[in-house]
Amino acid sequence: MELKVYNMQGKEIEKVTLDDDILGGEVRQSVLREAILAYEAAQHQGTVSTKNRAKVRGGGRKPWAQKGTGRARAGTNRSPLWVGGGVIFGPQPRKRKYPLPQKVKRLALQSSLRKKTKEGNLLIIDKMSVSKGKTKEMVEFLQKFNLKEKTLLVLNKWDKKVVRSCSNLKELTLSYSSNICGYDILSHHTLCLTKGALDTVTKRVKNE
Repeated sequence: MELKVYNMQGKEIEKVTLDDDILGGEVRQSVLREAILAYEAAQHQGTVSTKNRAKVRGGGRKPWAQKGTGRARAGTNRSPLWVGGGVIFGPQPRKRKYPLPQKVKRLALQSSLRKKTKEGNLLIIDKMSVSKGKTKEMVEFLQKFNLKEKTLLVLNKWDKKVVRSCSNLKELTLSYSSNICGYDILSHHTLCLTKGALDTVTKRVKNE
């Protein structure tokens, strides 16, 4: 499979050839679903907590006698029925881990790349560089390719000026080829990779 490579001015400068097995195969929806579930589960801190009647302080004394008062029986003023009492079936700290095998993670990354390729939303840039690190420079780049919806820009290595120029753009997310996953790609409309980032991602898919 051949992919066009552009410079930051929007001109095609070359083409790169990749194995059809990487980007030209089937998009495995079931694997993408597993990747999304795993990512969303990992975002939960699981630290929310409430106190039941056993954990609420006080309530050791019986409020009134069992019989003879004309009122309902009560054993503690920390009952969930009372103001200031415990909470019935409230949330408790728990782990929401949804671990995935490394092979499934690679398949999800591969399927997400295939999906963007088939949709025509994969853009390859020769190299990403700005002279001053101004937001205006990155805005001009987005306008060259008519990128108006959410875009994921993937670099091969950290660049201080590029990071600074992207920091004020809500529609642009900056990431790196060593840590992107299938969820990152699927949650954006357009995937923009530098040529170096493309090489790293393909090696991750091949498990090299």
